[in-house]
Amino acid sequence: MSVCGIQGHLLEVTVVGCNKLKDTEWISRQDPYVFLEYGSTKFRTRTCTDGGKNPTFQEKFVFNLIEGLREINVVVWNSNTLTLDDFIGNGKIQLQKVLSQGYDDSAWPIQTKTGRYAGEVRLILHYSNANKAAASYAPSAPPYVAPPVQRAPVHSSPSPPSAAPYPSPSTAYPAPPSYPSYPPSPAAYLSSSYPPPPPHPVAYPQSPYPPPAYPPPPYPPPPHASPFYPPPPGPYYPPPPPY
Repeated sequence: MSVCGIQGHLLEVTVVGCNKLKDTEWISRQDPYVFLEYGSTKFRTRTCTDGGKNPTFQEKFVFNLIEGLREINVVVWNSNTLTLDDFIGNGKIQLQKVLSQGYDDSAWPIQTKTGRYAGEVRLILHYSNANKAAASYAPSAPPYVAPPVQRAPVHSSPSPPSAAPYPSPSTAYPAPPSYPSYPPSPAAYLSSSYPPPPPHPVAYPQSPYPPPAYPPPPYPPPPHASPFYPPPPGPYYPPPPPY
């Protein structure tokens, strides 16, 4: 819930104590104290001598709230007598919860300069104007009024039927053309105007099979009547004996 109009209002902060603080002493116990800063207002608790890692303070401080500033800076130190104080850790206290609810009791973690965990600080925050601010800035809504319900009379005549929402078309779609039945009659093809195809040409008469020249004549061929075959007998055949 957003909080408005906190300028100048009082916020009570009680520093209860610290838990699990980082130990900056090697031999003796450390002496912690808490430092609070809000705007230009600064407060410091007393030093808890030999408080060690779990010091207790129980100290209350009052801050004047500043519009737009919603956090308190907290720093924990170790008090030294002869040297500078040792830095233990720091953190930020968020005020959204206490400003909206009026009360916050929480332990807030602190960390070293390198971002490591250094313990926690327990604070109790109290804001007495939380309920007043919430009531003054709560939006007011008009009461809900149900709309009147219309009821029909008990004896009422039935309402006349309503007219057709869409007018009927003035013209109907034309009827589809008639097509001949399937398959068509063969007479449609016989009365064609195209000339009839020419008759097929008469094939040549085929010769008888097998041909008359088959089988071939015997071999060797018969002698032919020739004046040169065989040679006529002569007086020199057979040849005369040698001398």
